[in-house]
Amino acid sequence: MNPVLRLSHGLLRGHHHSAALGGMRMLHATVSSRYAAPPSLTGIQASQLQKTLTTSPKPIIPKEDLVFGHTFSDHMLTIDWTSSKGWEKPQIKPYGPLSLDPSCSVFHYAFECFEGLKAYRDAQGNIRLFRPDMNMVRMNSSAERLYLPQFEGKEVLECIKELLRTDERWIPEGKGYSLYLRPTLISTENTLGVHCANKAMLYVIASPCGPYFKTGFKAVSLYCDENNVRAWPGGVGNRKLGANYAPSVGPQVAAEKKGYQQVLWTIGEDFDLMEVGTMNMFVYWRNEAGEVELITPPLDGTILPGVTRDSILELTRTWGEFKVSEHKINMRQIAKASQEGRLLEIFGAGTACVVTPVKRIHFQGTDYNIPLDPTNPDAQAGPVTDRIYQTLFGIQYGDVPSKWSVVV
Repeated sequence: MNPVLRLSHGLLRGHHHSAALGGMRMLHATVSSRYAAPPSLTGIQASQLQKTLTTSPKPIIPKEDLVFGHTFSDHMLTIDWTSSKGWEKPQIKPYGPLSLDPSCSVFHYAFECFEGLKAYRDAQGNIRLFRPDMNMVRMNSSAERLYLPQFEGKEVLECIKELLRTDERWIPEGKGYSLYLRPTLISTENTLGVHCANKAMLYVIASPCGPYFKTGFKAVSLYCDENNVRAWPGGVGNRKLGANYAPSVGPQVAAEKKGYQQVLWTIGEDFDLMEVGTMNMFVYWRNEAGEVELITPPLDGTILPGVTRDSILELTRTWGEFKVSEHKINMRQIAKASQEGRLLEIFGAGTACVVTPVKRIHFQGTDYNIPLDPTNPDAQAGPVTDRIYQTLFGIQYGDVPSKWSVVV
């Protein structure tokens, strides 16, 4: 094992308490006190939003032909910022290229963070968002880490809602269809040198998309990467930075060449579980104490605080049917549980898919088969995974009443 590539279990354990965020609510408390613009600078004001509509609307692509991230709506939201004046007036304008100097620090030093959320159309034709306030909190946390300007999340959400009203025709009808929103914050300062940005831009683009699983669930196989790590203590694994994603492509391609759909990211000598591809990871098992338990790795600073992750934890705790935990679990424990018949289900969770069932994990030369539904050999998801999916899916489309679903 290469000690440069593998961080020791002891190092990770030593940073656990100091790096822990303690959940999305603690993250909210940490960031919310800092995102307001200083009194001398202008904050984002949705009431000052200006709109310029396109004179050449694009044709709508049939929803059955949509490919994720390939089609974009007619308009975009942009908000510029300078260190001398603060935020300028928000602009909704025709979708189009950005004009940036080749020396912009976003190109050279990765001053960039982003978010991902979706707008859904319910059975009554209303537009709905799912817990969008949490995306704003997390984006402010990412901006803080990069020393990019922070913002009032409520004001940005009002601007996003107006973008949705402007491009309402781009929100597909039907379950599984949605309009994916990509808020992005970049440095636009055109000077070389690593220092805090004096110019920045927040922008939001929108892309219609279809169901993640077009023909129903399809369980995936994972390759446990024993050499590379996604994040490390004291790093930025708990922020949604573009710099976290590009380095994962090589290991992902390598896993695919071996016949696996996703990388299972681990860390330390015992291979503590981190994430599945770009998703948070959940294990449903019978632990060594004989308890039925749903467990996910804790927010120790290396794990992205996913909105879906938080929702699953809150939801399953209200069920009160099994133990729900946030603590470390490693691949050696998974392998042992598999050999002893204690694994029940494993799944990933994220905005794009809600949940993705796992059927197989390769670890140290062995494939460990993960149970799906023991009562149905043709099932592609276990009963708990499916129940979580159906509940959150119903909330997103307004079929299940919940404070998490926000009508635009």
